[in-house]
Amino acid sequence: MRIFGIDPGSHRTGYGCIDTNGSQHRLIVCGVLTAPSRITFPEKLLAIHDELAVLLHRHRPETVAIEDLFFARNARSALKLGHVRGVAMLAASEAGLPVAEYSPTEVKRAVVGYGRAEKKQVQSMVMLLLGLATPPSRFDVSDALAVAICHAHSIRPADSDAEPAVSRR
Repeated sequence: MRIFGIDPGSHRTGYGCIDTNGSQHRLIVCGVLTAPSRITFPEKLLAIHDELAVLLHRHRPETVAIEDLFFARNARSALKLGHVRGVAMLAASEAGLPVAEYSPTEVKRAVVGYGRAEKKQVQSMVMLLLGLATPPSRFDVSDALAVAICHAHSIRPADSDAEPAVSRR
């Protein structure tokens, strides 16, 4: 199964695509989307949407997993993050792909085994689970890959068309 993970952010949106059989994972592509700081927020949303749409078309995942909003320092940050999540979901929906959402705690528990793990621990486990020689360059990227791995661990391994074991939104 091919899973595309997204770690939404208004400054940087991490993404990572993996192939998995449920227990073994292989990296397909990963990176971070950034929009120039001089453009307006709506233009940033459009850029994120368009770049995600291209990536989804190019790599043809079977599903998309997105990190859920859990906490923001202020309401304005939470709203911006919600907008980025929305355009990511829109890009997935336009591509006809199902979307699963996971909280940061669920992702950390699935990848590290501890829901309050530090970002460096998540990055190290992503590197180990994907057999990478070096860690992903940014936490945004390792977080996106961790979301994809979390989804891989949440589906029934015997059924490649499986829905998440726990009902997602």
